[in-house]
Amino acid sequence: MIPLRDSNRSAMFPAVTLALIVLNVLIWLYELSFGRNLDRFVFEYGLTPLRFWVSYRLDGGIVGNAIYPLFASMFMHGGWLHLIWNMWFLWIFGDNVEDRLGHGRFLAFYILCGVIAALAHLILHPTSKVPLVGASGAISGVLGAYLVSYPFAKIYTLVFIFFMEIPAFLFLVLWFVFQFMSGASELGSVGDQTGVAYWAHIGGFISGVILVRFFSKRPMYRSWADSEDDRYPWRARRW
Repeated sequence: MIPLRDSNRSAMFPAVTLALIVLNVLIWLYELSFGRNLDRFVFEYGLTPLRFWVSYRLDGGIVGNAIYPLFASMFMHGGWLHLIWNMWFLWIFGDNVEDRLGHGRFLAFYILCGVIAALAHLILHPTSKVPLVGASGAISGVLGAYLVSYPFAKIYTLVFIFFMEIPAFLFLVLWFVFQFMSGASELGSVGDQTGVAYWAHIGGFISGVILVRFFSKRPMYRSWADSEDDRYPWRARRW
């Protein structure tokens, strides 16, 4: 399922969402400038679980091997498709979550979800030597917040060759179920984990569902039969 757009209109300009997209793109272009040395850059600034847990023993200490990669890794990507897919999801879902939280709260929420997502991956794969990079964990938190805030918004989705309107709660629950099933299936495998960091997605999503209530600048409430909103029950009331 590929989301194309949603039915919600933001009441404010999504400055932080756009800034995050631009920052991620610029950092990816910076990564490309390393050419054949890109792998070395990723291993240096990506979040490697084994290095994280033994960071106090290594040159650079906890700051250089744990704290800095924890934040830097969520702005790095492993390829054009990885970047485009993440930024597309952020563009579709981030503006409405930013509208609900406000600019400053949204930025803090985004980073906190990214940190929690990374910690979920670190805990589930403590001995992995594969660097974790990508904004997926933080964006998963945005998806969780969207689920709680706008469950009946319509997501215009491409399913195979068909265009469909899917309620946000169905789209996002199916997305989460896929992540959970994929994450559960890899727990029994042996060796380093490569590819998709499913448990970062799971941790980010759950943190978004929980934290959005604490970061929201207005009550988590929807109008179901109020003025013109009864014609559009999926739209959240604007305050």
